[in-house]
Amino acid sequence: MSEPVRSKLKIILYTSLALALGLGLASGFEWAQGGHAATLPAATRAAMQRTAPATLPAASTQRPSSEADAHALAEVSRVFVAIAHDVKSAVVSIDTRGQPHQNVSQERLEELFGPFRGDQVPQTPYDVPLGRGSGFIVSEDGFVLTNNHVVARAERIQVSLPDGRQFDAELVGRDPTTDVAILKIEGKDLPTVQFGDSDGLAVGEFVLAIGNPGLQSSSALPFTVTAGIVSAKGRDLGIIRENANASPYAIEDLIQTDAVINPGNSGGPLVNYKGEVIGINTAIASLTGYYQGYGFAIPINLARDVMEDLIEYGRVRRAALRVNVSQPTAADARVFGLPSLGGVVVQDFPDDSPALETGIERGDVIIAIDDRPVERVGQLQSVIASYEPGERVIVELIRYGTPMQFNVRLAEADVPQPEPIAAAPAARPSNMVIGVQVSALEPQLLEEVGLQQLRDLEGVLITDVAAFGPAHMANVPRFWVIQRVNGTPVRSVSDFDVALSEVKPGDAVSLDLIAVSPEGDVFHQIVNVGVPEQ
Repeated sequence: MSEPVRSKLKIILYTSLALALGLGLASGFEWAQGGHAATLPAATRAAMQRTAPATLPAASTQRPSSEADAHALAEVSRVFVAIAHDVKSAVVSIDTRGQPHQNVSQERLEELFGPFRGDQVPQTPYDVPLGRGSGFIVSEDGFVLTNNHVVARAERIQVSLPDGRQFDAELVGRDPTTDVAILKIEGKDLPTVQFGDSDGLAVGEFVLAIGNPGLQSSSALPFTVTAGIVSAKGRDLGIIRENANASPYAIEDLIQTDAVINPGNSGGPLVNYKGEVIGINTAIASLTGYYQGYGFAIPINLARDVMEDLIEYGRVRRAALRVNVSQPTAADARVFGLPSLGGVVVQDFPDDSPALETGIERGDVIIAIDDRPVERVGQLQSVIASYEPGERVIVELIRYGTPMQFNVRLAEADVPQPEPIAAAPAARPSNMVIGVQVSALEPQLLEEVGLQQLRDLEGVLITDVAAFGPAHMANVPRFWVIQRVNGTPVRSVSDFDVALSEVKPGDAVSLDLIAVSPEGDVFHQIVNVGVPEQ
């Protein structure tokens, strides 16, 4: 992150702290509906001591002036503007195409992706827009991080940068068990994000959610930056496990935020107040598909480990302790002699468990791995996933009140690898280069379709536009007359065929169109149609 942004962050931290202290002393920290003063919690006081400068301005006993308030708020605004400006240049829009599919609706959660419903798509020889999502560039040579569910069914993937550049993307790899995927575009000196540390993230921290779903019809909202706080950590909602076909190695240890997230923002970054990416936006709590208070993100530490495996090996290599665990209850804490309600209870062992071979037993409660605390199931999965298969770890546990340690050599998890989808389009009819059928302006045809007013025009009549073909995507209407193709006059169907005979994949075709309304009004329009790459 740039030094000017860091300087602004220092200003805002110190200014906001001084303002908060002044306001707090002036009001006695009273609750809105109570007359008793509320004292700052010890943890808050400690945090203030860690972040405060050597000398703070003396707190005023009077309420700060409106001018001081405005200045503090202006600094907050400038910091958010600087962060958004720094990060959003690396946040991309991902457009996916392929064959139609049937979506599985989810009552509790909706993926932040807006695909067309498979049962609503007519048969077409063209690639169907499956939906749009977001992603962010993590290396100057073009690696892009996003969600697995954004690209899982795609045969073609196009990445668009905020500056207007577009790239065809290669799917490097994807992992349904974490909902992470990595793409590659061919570019140099591309803008990139900076990673933060999601393990150090605290509930209550300010965050920005950034998305760039683009401007297509499948997206309700274009590029957005929203602000909120971290509402909770370690959420296990079952959505990733469900999409990974109930794999025992699915990891759900999600960050919860109240920053507004909406369809098309899947794969976009969740950014902390330093401008560092600490998560990948992946799902929302919703009954409608739109934001209703809670969003969820994959911790970036986990996503980065998965990304590095996919880039280096083309698949996920995940370490495994090979234990079946559960979250302890209050009764478990009493029976197992736990000092607090945390850790994970070992319930069973699958075959070839290194944990069992080392001496760990059923009923043991794992509380740390290499001094890294373990408070919940998803956290244990994330911690173990940060190691390589074959590495040794110190497992700290409590056995009926007695602390114990075991040195365990981690196995390799049998993570199912998704089948690749061939990125080859269906064969396209030779007379459907741009996806239109045309006919000569014959009087009988014009009378049949009720367009007698076109009889004095020269050109060819568009009688059909293929669903999801190039002309359809460019909004070329039926029953308009094509008079020129790439500037060449067209007076017959053969003229039209000749004009298109030299068109190559990736070219653009310029159509000069004309129509006449029933009242005799004449309409002209030039539409430029992109021809798909083969």
